Amino acid sequence: MPILHAIVLGLVQGLSEFLPISSSGHLLLVPWLFGWNDFDNVSIEKAFDVALHLGTLIAVVAYFRKDLVVYVREGIRLVAKREKPGSPEGRLAWLLVLSSLPAAAVGAVAEKTIDEKLGKPGLIAASMLVFALLLWWADRREGARELETYGKGDALKVGAAQILALNPGTSRSGITITAARWLGFNRDSAARASFLMAIPVTAGAVAFKMLKLAKDGIPDGLGVPMIVGIITAGLSGWLAVWGTLRLVRTRSFTPFVVYRIGVALLVWGLMITGVR
Repeated sequence: MPILHAIVLGLVQGLSEFLPISSSGHLLLVPWLFGWNDFDNVSIEKAFDVALHLGTLIAVVAYFRKDLVVYVREGIRLVAKREKPGSPEGRLAWLLVLSSLPAAAVGAVAEKTIDEKLGKPGLIAASMLVFALLLWWADRREGARELETYGKGDALKVGAAQILALNPGTSRSGITITAARWLGFNRDSAARASFLMAIPVTAGAVAFKMLKLAKDGIPDGLGVPMIVGIITAGLSGWLAVWGTLRLVRTRSFTPFVVYRIGVALLVWGLMITGVR
Protein backbone atom coordinates (compact mmCIF):
# COMPACT_ATOMS: atom_id res chain seq x y z
CA MET A 1 0.00 0.00 0.00
CA PRO A 2 1.46 3.41 -0.96
CA ILE A 3 2.09 5.73 1.98
CA LEU A 4 0.08 8.46 0.25
CA HIS A 5 -2.96 6.18 0.26
CA ALA A 6 -2.45 5.47 3.96
CA ILE A 7 -2.30 9.21 4.70
CA VAL A 8 -5.43 9.97 2.68
CA LEU A 9 -7.43 7.13 4.25
CA GLY A 10 -6.17 8.12 7.71
CA LEU A 11 -7.39 11.67 7.15
CA VAL A 12 -10.70 10.38 5.83
CA GLN A 13 -11.19 8.10 8.83
CA GLY A 14 -10.18 10.71 11.38
CA LEU A 15 -12.42 13.45 10.02
CA SER A 16 -15.44 11.36 9.04
CA GLU A 17 -15.51 9.22 12.20
CA PHE A 18 -16.60 12.21 14.28
CA LEU A 19 -18.14 14.54 11.73
CA PRO A 20 -21.68 13.28 10.96
CA ILE A 21 -20.78 12.23 7.40
CA SER A 22 -20.02 8.45 7.70
CA SER A 23 -16.49 7.13 8.01
CA SER A 24 -17.32 3.65 6.71
CA GLY A 25 -19.04 5.16 3.69
CA HIS A 26 -16.10 7.44 2.89
CA LEU A 27 -13.54 4.67 3.37
CA LEU A 28 -15.36 2.71 0.67
CA LEU A 29 -16.10 5.64 -1.63
CA VAL A 30 -12.61 7.17 -1.72
CA PRO A 31 -10.84 4.04 -3.11
CA TRP A 32 -13.80 3.52 -5.48
CA LEU A 33 -13.57 7.12 -6.69
CA PHE A 34 -9.81 7.02 -7.36
CA GLY A 35 -9.70 3.42 -8.55
CA TRP A 36 -7.41 2.25 -5.75
CA ASN A 37 -7.03 -1.47 -5.17
CA ASP A 38 -4.65 -1.68 -2.22
CA PHE A 39 -6.02 -4.79 -0.54
CA ASP A 40 -5.54 -8.26 -2.02
CA ASN A 41 -8.03 -9.83 0.37
CA VAL A 42 -10.50 -9.04 3.13
CA SER A 43 -8.06 -9.88 5.95
CA ILE A 44 -5.59 -7.21 4.80
CA GLU A 45 -8.36 -4.65 4.50
CA LYS A 46 -9.63 -5.44 8.00
CA ALA A 47 -6.10 -5.20 9.43
CA PHE A 48 -5.73 -1.68 8.06
CA ASP A 49 -9.24 -0.85 9.29
CA VAL A 50 -8.13 -1.81 12.82
CA ALA A 51 -5.24 0.64 12.59
CA LEU A 52 -7.48 3.51 11.49
CA HIS A 53 -10.00 2.89 14.26
CA LEU A 54 -7.21 2.63 16.82
CA GLY A 55 -6.09 6.08 15.71
CA THR A 56 -9.53 7.64 16.18
CA LEU A 57 -9.96 5.86 19.51
CA ILE A 58 -6.71 7.43 20.73
CA ALA A 59 -7.94 10.80 19.48
CA VAL A 60 -11.27 10.81 21.33
CA VAL A 61 -9.69 9.44 24.52
CA ALA A 62 -7.02 12.15 24.37
CA TYR A 63 -9.57 14.91 23.87
CA PHE A 64 -11.90 13.79 26.68
CA ARG A 65 -9.14 12.47 28.96
CA LYS A 66 -10.07 14.68 31.93
CA ASP A 67 -13.75 13.82 31.67
CA LEU A 68 -12.96 10.13 31.25
CA VAL A 69 -10.93 10.03 34.44
CA VAL A 70 -14.00 11.27 36.33
CA TYR A 71 -16.44 8.98 34.49
CA VAL A 72 -14.33 5.87 35.01
CA ARG A 73 -13.65 6.64 38.68
CA GLU A 74 -17.27 7.42 39.47
CA GLY A 75 -18.53 4.53 37.37
CA ILE A 76 -16.37 2.04 39.25
CA ARG A 77 -17.34 3.61 42.59
CA LEU A 78 -21.03 3.32 41.73
CA VAL A 79 -20.69 -0.44 41.18
CA ALA A 80 -18.16 -1.18 43.90
CA LYS A 81 -19.78 0.79 46.71
CA ARG A 82 -23.38 0.71 45.42
CA GLU A 83 -23.85 4.26 46.61
CA LYS A 84 -27.44 5.55 46.54
CA PRO A 85 -27.92 7.93 44.91
CA GLY A 86 -24.89 7.51 42.68
CA SER A 87 -22.97 10.48 41.34
CA PRO A 88 -24.23 11.99 38.06
CA GLU A 89 -20.90 11.18 36.42
CA GLY A 90 -20.97 7.52 37.46
CA ARG A 91 -24.54 7.14 36.29
CA LEU A 92 -23.76 8.80 32.93
CA ALA A 93 -20.71 6.58 32.42
CA TRP A 94 -22.78 3.40 32.60
CA LEU A 95 -25.58 4.85 30.49
CA LEU A 96 -23.09 5.66 27.72
CA VAL A 97 -21.84 2.08 27.89
CA LEU A 98 -25.46 0.88 27.72
CA SER A 99 -25.96 2.98 24.58
CA SER A 100 -23.12 1.16 22.84
CA LEU A 101 -24.38 -2.37 23.50
CA PRO A 102 -27.14 -2.75 20.87
CA ALA A 103 -24.90 -1.89 17.89
CA ALA A 104 -22.01 -3.94 19.30
CA ALA A 105 -24.23 -7.01 19.66
CA VAL A 106 -25.82 -6.72 16.22
CA GLY A 107 -22.46 -5.95 14.61
CA ALA A 108 -20.84 -9.04 16.11
CA VAL A 109 -23.67 -11.30 14.96
CA ALA A 110 -24.23 -9.81 11.51
CA GLU A 111 -20.65 -8.86 10.56
CA LYS A 112 -20.46 -11.24 7.59
CA THR A 113 -23.85 -10.21 6.22
CA ILE A 114 -22.97 -6.52 6.55
CA ASP A 115 -19.67 -7.02 4.71
CA GLU A 116 -21.30 -8.97 1.87
CA LYS A 117 -24.61 -7.17 1.38
CA LEU A 118 -23.93 -3.53 2.26
CA GLY A 119 -21.36 -0.95 1.23
CA LYS A 120 -22.16 -0.64 -2.49
CA PRO A 121 -21.64 2.92 -3.85
CA GLY A 122 -25.27 3.41 -4.86
CA LEU A 123 -26.54 2.25 -1.47
CA ILE A 124 -23.99 4.42 0.34
CA ALA A 125 -25.20 7.44 -1.65
CA ALA A 126 -28.84 6.67 -0.79
CA SER A 127 -27.94 6.36 2.90
CA MET A 128 -25.99 9.61 2.75
CA LEU A 129 -29.05 11.41 1.42
CA VAL A 130 -31.75 9.83 3.60
CA PHE A 131 -29.89 10.21 6.89
CA ALA A 132 -28.78 13.73 5.97
CA LEU A 133 -32.44 14.71 5.71
CA LEU A 134 -33.17 13.02 9.05
CA LEU A 135 -30.34 14.97 10.68
CA TRP A 136 -31.66 18.22 9.18
CA TRP A 137 -35.18 17.45 10.45
CA ALA A 138 -34.04 16.57 13.98
CA ASP A 139 -31.70 19.55 14.17
CA ARG A 140 -34.57 21.94 13.47
CA ARG A 141 -36.27 20.92 16.72
CA GLU A 142 -35.81 23.07 19.77
CA GLY A 143 -33.55 21.36 22.27
CA ALA A 144 -32.27 22.63 25.60
CA ARG A 145 -31.51 19.41 27.49
CA GLU A 146 -28.01 19.05 28.92
CA LEU A 147 -25.95 15.85 28.92
CA GLU A 148 -26.47 15.50 32.68
CA THR A 149 -30.16 14.69 32.05
CA TYR A 150 -29.30 11.66 29.88
CA GLY A 151 -31.41 8.79 31.20
CA LYS A 152 -31.96 5.08 30.69
CA GLY A 153 -34.67 5.69 28.11
CA ASP A 154 -32.35 8.00 26.18
CA ALA A 155 -29.57 5.41 26.29
CA LEU A 156 -31.82 2.70 24.86
CA LYS A 157 -33.24 4.93 22.12
CA VAL A 158 -29.90 6.37 21.02
CA GLY A 159 -28.33 2.91 21.27
CA ALA A 160 -31.07 1.43 19.06
CA ALA A 161 -30.54 4.21 16.52
CA GLN A 162 -26.83 3.46 16.47
CA ILE A 163 -27.56 0.02 14.99
CA LEU A 164 -28.43 1.80 11.74
CA ALA A 165 -24.82 3.01 11.55
CA LEU A 166 -23.70 -0.54 10.75
CA ASN A 167 -24.85 0.34 7.23
CA PRO A 168 -22.05 2.30 5.48
CA GLY A 169 -23.31 5.77 4.62
CA THR A 170 -25.52 6.20 7.69
CA SER A 171 -22.79 7.63 10.00
CA ARG A 172 -22.48 6.55 13.62
CA SER A 173 -21.98 10.09 14.88
CA GLY A 174 -24.68 11.35 12.52
CA ILE A 175 -27.41 8.95 13.63
CA THR A 176 -26.60 9.27 17.34
CA ILE A 177 -26.60 13.08 17.10
CA THR A 178 -29.89 12.88 15.16
CA ALA A 179 -31.44 10.70 17.88
CA ALA A 180 -30.15 12.93 20.68
CA ARG A 181 -31.44 16.09 18.99
CA TRP A 182 -34.81 14.40 18.45
CA LEU A 183 -34.87 13.62 22.20
CA GLY A 184 -34.43 17.32 22.95
CA PHE A 185 -30.71 17.63 23.72
CA ASN A 186 -28.93 20.80 22.69
CA ARG A 187 -26.33 20.55 19.93
CA ASP A 188 -23.28 20.57 22.19
CA SER A 189 -24.70 17.83 24.46
CA ALA A 190 -25.81 15.74 21.47
CA ALA A 191 -22.32 15.89 19.97
CA ARG A 192 -20.62 15.15 23.30
CA ALA A 193 -22.88 12.16 23.93
CA SER A 194 -22.08 10.86 20.44
CA PHE A 195 -18.32 11.25 20.85
CA LEU A 196 -18.21 9.75 24.35
CA MET A 197 -20.42 6.88 23.21
CA ALA A 198 -17.86 6.14 20.50
CA ILE A 199 -15.27 5.17 23.12
CA PRO A 200 -16.76 1.91 24.45
CA VAL A 201 -18.09 0.75 21.08
CA THR A 202 -14.85 1.55 19.24
CA ALA A 203 -12.69 0.12 22.02
CA GLY A 204 -14.68 -3.11 21.94
CA ALA A 205 -14.45 -3.39 18.16
CA VAL A 206 -10.72 -2.63 18.13
CA ALA A 207 -10.01 -5.13 20.91
CA PHE A 208 -12.00 -7.83 19.10
CA LYS A 209 -10.20 -7.21 15.81
CA MET A 210 -6.78 -6.83 17.47
CA LEU A 211 -7.10 -10.32 18.94
CA LYS A 212 -7.71 -11.70 15.46
CA LEU A 213 -4.85 -9.62 14.05
CA ALA A 214 -2.52 -10.88 16.77
CA LYS A 215 -3.46 -14.44 15.84
CA ASP A 216 -3.09 -13.97 12.08
CA GLY A 217 -0.15 -11.55 12.19
CA ILE A 218 0.32 -8.25 10.34
CA PRO A 219 0.29 -8.84 6.56
CA ASP A 220 3.62 -8.30 4.81
CA GLY A 221 4.24 -4.73 3.75
CA LEU A 222 1.39 -3.31 5.82
CA GLY A 223 3.29 -2.42 9.00
CA VAL A 224 4.46 1.07 7.99
CA PRO A 225 1.15 2.06 6.30
CA MET A 226 -0.68 0.97 9.47
CA ILE A 227 1.52 3.19 11.65
CA VAL A 228 1.03 6.12 9.25
CA GLY A 229 -2.72 5.46 9.26
CA ILE A 230 -2.88 5.42 13.07
CA ILE A 231 -1.00 8.72 13.38
CA THR A 232 -2.95 10.46 10.62
CA ALA A 233 -6.33 9.23 11.83
CA GLY A 234 -5.46 10.20 15.40
CA LEU A 235 -4.43 13.76 14.57
CA SER A 236 -7.31 14.43 12.18
CA GLY A 237 -9.75 12.76 14.57
CA TRP A 238 -8.73 15.04 17.43
CA LEU A 239 -9.14 18.03 15.13
CA ALA A 240 -12.60 16.82 14.06
CA VAL A 241 -13.82 16.51 17.67
CA TRP A 242 -12.44 19.93 18.59
CA GLY A 243 -13.81 21.59 15.46
CA THR A 244 -17.26 20.05 15.66
CA LEU A 245 -17.79 21.04 19.29
CA ARG A 246 -16.70 24.61 18.55
CA LEU A 247 -18.93 24.78 15.47
CA VAL A 248 -22.15 23.51 17.03
CA ARG A 249 -21.98 25.97 19.92
CA THR A 250 -22.89 28.73 17.48
CA ARG A 251 -24.04 26.97 14.30
CA SER A 252 -26.37 24.17 13.22
CA PHE A 253 -25.50 20.84 11.58
CA THR A 254 -26.75 22.14 8.21
CA PRO A 255 -23.26 22.32 6.58
CA PHE A 256 -22.88 18.56 7.12
CA VAL A 257 -26.35 17.96 5.68
CA VAL A 258 -25.46 19.92 2.53
CA TYR A 259 -22.16 18.08 2.21
CA ARG A 260 -23.82 14.66 2.49
CA ILE A 261 -26.40 15.53 -0.15
CA GLY A 262 -23.60 16.75 -2.42
CA VAL A 263 -21.68 13.48 -2.00
CA ALA A 264 -24.80 11.45 -2.78
CA LEU A 265 -25.48 13.41 -5.96
CA LEU A 266 -21.81 13.16 -7.01
CA VAL A 267 -21.76 9.37 -6.59
CA TRP A 268 -24.99 8.91 -8.52
CA GLY A 269 -23.76 11.26 -11.21
CA LEU A 270 -20.53 9.30 -11.65
CA MET A 271 -22.49 6.04 -11.80
CA ILE A 272 -25.07 7.30 -14.29
CA THR A 273 -22.46 8.79 -16.63
CA GLY A 274 -20.31 5.67 -16.41
CA VAL A 275 -17.26 7.58 -15.17
CA ARG A 276 -17.06 5.13 -12.26
